[in-house]
Amino acid sequence: MKIARDTVLHVAGLARLELSEAEVETYMRQLNAILEYMDQLARLDTSGIEPTEHVIALQTPFRDDRVSPSLDPEESLRNAPERSDNFFKVPKIL
Repeated sequence: MKIARDTVLHVAGLARLELSEAEVETYMRQLNAILEYMDQLARLDTSGIEPTEHVIALQTPFRDDRVSPSLDPEESLRNAPERSDNFFKVPKIL
């Protein structure tokens, strides 16, 4: 599958991008190179390869949950510009 100039312009329009002619040519060339590489990968014989989730065997590092004391509300709010009771007060955004 080849990416045509019209396709690049269509996607740029959807993204509200204005592209110069040089940029259109660059993106066409880059996208076509990516698709050619994907075609190469699709032609590989992987019948003897076991499917994997990740190429490196990873161990998930878990730690034991431990209850520990948290910060005192007065200490955590000491430098707050504004507060309401034991909470940070912030401006409304909506």
